Amino acid sequence: MPKATWNGTTLAESDKCVVVEGNQYFPPDSVKREYFKTSDTHTTCPWKGLASYYNIEVDGKVNEDAAWYYPEPKEAASQIKDYVAFWRGVQVEV
Repeated sequence: MPKATWNGTTLAESDKCVVVEGNQYFPPDSVKREYFKTSDTHTTCPWKGLASYYNIEVDGKVNEDAAWYYPEPKEAASQIKDYVAFWRGVQVEV
C-alpha cells in the first residue's frame, strides 16, 4: 500500500491512490491533515489545470510546497480532484 512519509512521520497512506505521470496521488481522506498548511503557491499544468500547494509541518520543521493537489482539475484529470501528491524529500513507498 502506498505510503508518504517525511521527517519520520506518515503523512498519507492508501491502497486507493491514482498514478498520474509517475506520481502517486493520495485520496483526500487518507491524508493526515494536521501536518498540512495551505501555501500561497500555485502552478498550472496544460492538461490538469491549476495546482494548489501545502507546506508540510512536522515536529517544528517545515517542508515548503512539498504537496500539491488540483481543487478544480480540467476534465482530463477529474479523477484526481483534491487528491494529494508529494515531492521535495517526501518519501513515497509503493
